[in-house]
Amino acid sequence: MSDNVDLTLSHDEALVLSDLLARYEQTDKLTLTHNAEYLALSRLSALLDKALVEPFDPNYSSLVSHARERLAAGFEGPAPGVNGGGA
Repeated sequence: MSDNVDLTLSHDEALVLSDLLARYEQTDKLTLTHNAEYLALSRLSALLDKALVEPFDPNYSSLVSHARERLAAGFEGPAPGVNGGGA
């Protein structure tokens, strides 16, 4: 299994997603304000669906849990916008 996933977005998709994520970082609220944001997220989701096989694995929940632990290792406290058990 490769450690990298390569995805290709159009420049417009990348720009719209960048703006959405910047707004989220500033407000701690993930709210869509334009149809283009939904479309860019849908495109990203479709690309991930094509690139990943793990969602079909019977141990998917465990795989996600371990991936979260690896990514969050060393990050202290809850990240902006995280509520619940995401810390």
